[in-house]
Amino acid sequence: MKEYRLDGADFLQRSTVGHVDLPRALEGGMLGGLFAMGALPEQPPENDLTVTENGYEIRLAEALDPAYAMREITKQLAAFKSLEKRSFGKICIATNVTEIENARRDHVFAMVLHMEGAEAISSDLHELEDLFCSGLRSLGLVWSRPNIFGHGVPFAYPRSPDIGPGLTPIGMRLVKECNRLGVMIDLSHLNENGFWDVARSSTAPLVATHTCVHAICPSTRNLTDKQLDAIRESNGIVGVNLAVNDIRPDAHLDPDTSLDLVVRHFVYLADRVGVDRVGLGSDFDGATIPKLIGDAGGLQNLFVALKESGFDDPSLRKIASENWMRVLRLSLG
Repeated sequence: MKEYRLDGADFLQRSTVGHVDLPRALEGGMLGGLFAMGALPEQPPENDLTVTENGYEIRLAEALDPAYAMREITKQLAAFKSLEKRSFGKICIATNVTEIENARRDHVFAMVLHMEGAEAISSDLHELEDLFCSGLRSLGLVWSRPNIFGHGVPFAYPRSPDIGPGLTPIGMRLVKECNRLGVMIDLSHLNENGFWDVARSSTAPLVATHTCVHAICPSTRNLTDKQLDAIRESNGIVGVNLAVNDIRPDAHLDPDTSLDLVVRHFVYLADRVGVDRVGLGSDFDGATIPKLIGDAGGLQNLFVALKESGFDDPSLRKIASENWMRVLRLSLG
C-alpha cells in the first residue's frame, strides 16, 4: 500500500520529492514532530485564484463530505500504523510526553498525530474519541474551508483574518471535548472570530502550529498582535510557518527568500510573546519554503541564521523542542 505521502514515496527512504522523510529529518536534527492527516477535495478547485493590484485572493474552499473525509483519514491512519510497524523500532507514534521523551532517549523518531480540519468528526463527536484511541493528539478545528464546527480563513493578501463568523455551538462543544480528552487544539487556518471563541472557551494553552506575523506579512493566515498577545497570556506557542508567501512582506511565492526574512518573524515573536512561546512550525510538504532551507535536511541552516541574529543556545533549544514539549505536556495531560 502507499504510505501517507501523496506521491507514494516511502518515508523510510531518502527521496528527492517533497520536504521530509526519515533520512532527511534526522540529517536536519529532527527528533520528531506533528504529522498531519487531512482530506483533500474529491475535485480540485479550478480558477479559484484572483490576482489583485497588490496581492491575491483565493476563493474559500468548499465544505467536504464528512463520510468521504472519514474514509480518507481512516486510510491515512492505517498508513501511519503500517509505517510504524515497518520501521522496526525506528519510528513510534507517541501519545504523551513520556513516550516522546523515551523515544528521544532511545534514538527513536517520535510522530505525534495531528488532523488538519475536523470534517471526519460528526455532530455527536463520537469519532473524536475513536480517533483519540487511534493516537490522535492534535486537531485543527478547520482547514481553510467551512465545516460544522467553524469557518476557515480564506487565503488572501493583504487582508485581515477577521473574516466571517466564529465557531458554531457544535464547535464550542468540540473544544470542550478536546480539553477533556487531552487533544491539543490548533488555531492555524481558523478565522479571527473562531480564534477568540477558542480563547474564551478552552482551558488549554493557545496553539498555532504553523503561522507567521501579520504585522510583517498581512496575510489572512498570519496572526495579529492582539492574537499574539492572547497566546502569550495563555502561555501557549506560535510555530513559525516556513511558507514563503506568509513570510515575505510582499507575499510573493518566491523560494529565493532570504533567511533574514524568516528570522525577522522569530525576532518579532520573541519580542512580542517571549522566546518561551516560539517554536518551529515548518509546514513541510504543504508549502513553498526558502531554497536556503530546501527540506528537512536543511533545518540547521535556519538555526545558524537564528544564532547569527542573536539567539543564544538556551533560546535555540527552546525554539527547537523545549517550548513544544512544555505545551504538549500542558495540552495532552
